Amino acid sequence: MQEGHVTVDAVEENCILVGVITPSLKEETALEYLDELEFLAETAGATTIKKFLQKLPMIHPRTFVGTGKLQEIKEFIKEHSIELVIFDDELTPSQLRNIERELECKILDRNILILDIFASRARSSHAKTQVELAQLQYMLPRLTRLWTHLERQKGGIGLRGPGESQIESDRRIIQTRISLMKEKLKEIDKQMSIQRGNRGQLVRVALVGYTNVGKSTIMNLLSKSDVFAENKLFATLDTTVRKVVIENLPFLLTDTVGFIRKLPHQLVESFKSTLDEVREADLLIHIIDISHPNFEDQYNVVNETLNELDKTEKPVILVFNKIDAYKAVEQIEDDPNPRKEENFSLEELKKSWMAKMNNTNCVFISAQDKENIEELKTVIYEEVKRVFKIRYPYNNFLY
Repeated sequence: MQEGHVTVDAVEENCILVGVITPSLKEETALEYLDELEFLAETAGATTIKKFLQKLPMIHPRTFVGTGKLQEIKEFIKEHSIELVIFDDELTPSQLRNIERELECKILDRNILILDIFASRARSSHAKTQVELAQLQYMLPRLTRLWTHLERQKGGIGLRGPGESQIESDRRIIQTRISLMKEKLKEIDKQMSIQRGNRGQLVRVALVGYTNVGKSTIMNLLSKSDVFAENKLFATLDTTVRKVVIENLPFLLTDTVGFIRKLPHQLVESFKSTLDEVREADLLIHIIDISHPNFEDQYNVVNETLNELDKTEKPVILVFNKIDAYKAVEQIEDDPNPRKEENFSLEELKKSWMAKMNNTNCVFISAQDKENIEELKTVIYEEVKRVFKIRYPYNNFLY
C-alpha cells in the first residue's frame, strides 16, 4: 500500500442524481449532463435509481435546489433507502453542509465524483500523486464537515484514495501533505521534461478527445501495442508514448487523458505535466465519437480545453470514430430526398457536412471493426512528413 492511499474494496451503491435548469442552460442540455453524470456514477460503481431536475432562475445559494425539491428528494431517499446523492455541479462547502444536514446521507458533487474515478484509475506513481494533490486541494475547504453522519467510515464512492485516509486529519496536516505532493510533482515534472527532451528529432503526435471516444483503441491499432482500453470513462490516466512507423517514417504517438465537461480545475492543474504532452506535440489527432448524439458539443469542449492549454496553432487531423454505430438523419450533397434514420456508407459520410468541419483533414473510421484504418495511416503519414520537412528542410531522407 502506498503512503497516503488506502485500498478500498468495491462497494455497490444506489444513488440519485440532481441537476438544475437555469436561464443559461436549456432543458435538453441539462438532461444530457445528467445522462453523462449517470455514466460517471456507473464508472465509479454506482447504480442510478432516479434523476431529479428542477428549473430555477438561479442555483439556490444555500441548498443548490429549492426547499420544496429538497424535501421531495429527502422523502424519496427515506422511501428507497438511498445512501448517496450526486449533484451535477460543484457544491460550495456551505451548500454541502446544509444539504448533508437536511438529507442525512452521503453527498457528492460532479467534481468529487470525477476525482474519485481518477483515484480508482491511477496506476503509476505519477498519476497517483497528481490525483492525491487534486483531492487534497478539493478537500481542504470542505474539511469541517468530516462526513459526520458516517461514523463507521465504510468507504465507497467519493471516499477512495486520500479522501478516506485523510478524512479525520486536521487542516495543518493536509496543508503539509499538499506541499509535499507539489514538491514531488515538481521532481516528476523535471524527469518527464528531460525524457521529452531526450526523444530526439522525431515528430510528436498526440491523440486527444473527449473521454471514451476510442483513443486507446486507435493507439493500439497504430502502434501495435496493448494499451488498456474499455468502455468506461477515463480508462486511461497515464500518458502512453509509443514509437510508430508508417512506411519509412517514424514518429512518436502519445495517448492522453480524455477531456470532459466541467473538468475540476484541481485536476487540470495537477495534471499539468501530463497535459504538457499536448502542448509539445507537433500534430494533434482529435478523435470524435460520431455515434454519440451530442458529439458536436464534445468536439467543442475539447477545442475549448485545448485553447486554454495552448494558444499555439497546431495542425489537426479530425478522426470520426465508431462509424459502425452512427445512425442519424443526414442530408447528403446532391440528394434532395429526405433520409430516414439509418447507417451511412463511408462514401456518404465523406460527402456530409462533418467532412468540412474546421477546414482540416478529416477521416471516418471504425477502430473496433478496423474499417478505413489505411486511409487514416495515409493522412497521418502525409501530415507528419509535412511537419518534418518544415522542421528539417535540409534532411532529405523522406524526399
